[in-house]
Amino acid sequence: MIPQSEYLQRRQRLMAQLPQGSAVLVASGVNQSRGNDTEFPFSQDSDFYYLTGFNEPNAWLYMSNFALNADGSDPSSSQNHHSVLFCQPKDKAMEIWHGLRLGVEQACDALLVDEAMEIDDLEEALPELLNNHAQVYFLLGSNGDDEALIFSALQVLRSAPKQSKSAPSCIVDLAPVLHEMRLIKSAAEIQVMQKAADISCEAHKRAMLYAKPGVYEYQLEGEILHEFVMSGARTPAYNTIVGSGVNACILHYTNNHSALKDGDLVLIDAGANYQGYAADITRTFPANGKFTEEQATLYNLVLQSQLQAMEILVPGGTFKQATDKAVEIICTGLIELGILSGSLEDNVKNMTWRAFFMHGLGHWLGLNVHDVGMYKINGEDRPLQPGMVLTVEPGIYIDHDADVEDKWKGIGIRIEDNILITEQGNVVLTAAVPKTIADIEALMAQR
Repeated sequence: MIPQSEYLQRRQRLMAQLPQGSAVLVASGVNQSRGNDTEFPFSQDSDFYYLTGFNEPNAWLYMSNFALNADGSDPSSSQNHHSVLFCQPKDKAMEIWHGLRLGVEQACDALLVDEAMEIDDLEEALPELLNNHAQVYFLLGSNGDDEALIFSALQVLRSAPKQSKSAPSCIVDLAPVLHEMRLIKSAAEIQVMQKAADISCEAHKRAMLYAKPGVYEYQLEGEILHEFVMSGARTPAYNTIVGSGVNACILHYTNNHSALKDGDLVLIDAGANYQGYAADITRTFPANGKFTEEQATLYNLVLQSQLQAMEILVPGGTFKQATDKAVEIICTGLIELGILSGSLEDNVKNMTWRAFFMHGLGHWLGLNVHDVGMYKINGEDRPLQPGMVLTVEPGIYIDHDADVEDKWKGIGIRIEDNILITEQGNVVLTAAVPKTIADIEALMAQR
């Protein structure tokens, strides 16, 4: 678990990066109605959670580095900041129905904020909190209602010059600064992400051991979700994909309603959400426990492209360099198999490989499964740095209507791991799930 002191340190680091006289506002997530007195499971806003570790809805965080000292003078330190959490009050009747609330009285001690106020007081308090600040930072475009509330507060200040009120003259998107912070993971975050990965690895192995012809895709999904919950990961990080046969050629297939057939490959893309952090693993394996010659040939091609791409994903390397290597390997293999024709140079230049490998090589991973952070800096591919966590997920997908020999049709393969960039290179967080043909078949032989 990430200690509350780390959330305080994040807030301090954020405010230290902003100009003196800045105010910051970040809103929590809200409950989403499912209809007739029921709601979808609550999912906290990841930026709010990153700064607070608070997992209740209907809350706001306010921060300022223009707070007054005890004697009423302005602070001289640019790192000085003041924080206020607006949250739901304690309410016995509501808590009977919906669960316990932290409440205003306990918020300061529990969350290490300077002040706490009831969320119903936000609209009235906001103008005074923003008064005399030079700029206000919030997440532009994230929620229209939140923006309307902030703009309303600014208008109150603009209409009160005779009361010595002054509205911030500059409105700035908080995302570039905050999301850069989120991109580099702390030691505590890495520990939580390793746990999410470990739980997800066990779930994938459980599905491999349960799989056989006649089992339904949704039953494999059930095995995975059972492992998540029993291990303390109450929700998946995203909708679980279990695609057998040609269903594996649908990248975001989530119907999961078909029965596994003898001779099919099964592609499972599933990851747990543990304490807010996501894992994201894909494995492809034979329903009957044995790869055919054609399946093994394509599988090893994908595996080699992943392994060689990983060698490039080290400090100073880029996603583009790793993608180019994966594409080179996949293209070369598909040409040798007669699935593509022509030279490697022409196929790479004309991107013919996109018919069979149509998605990116990977993405950032963290509080979101497709996590925040820029992939380019000033138009240039971003060099990787220690502390970044990302996925590596090449694939080959050959649908039934592809213009290839019949023996290749209906095969979809993806292999996805989560890696941490370190000073020495990288560490595969999801290495516990078998991914060589020999290891997969050996595990499935234990069924």
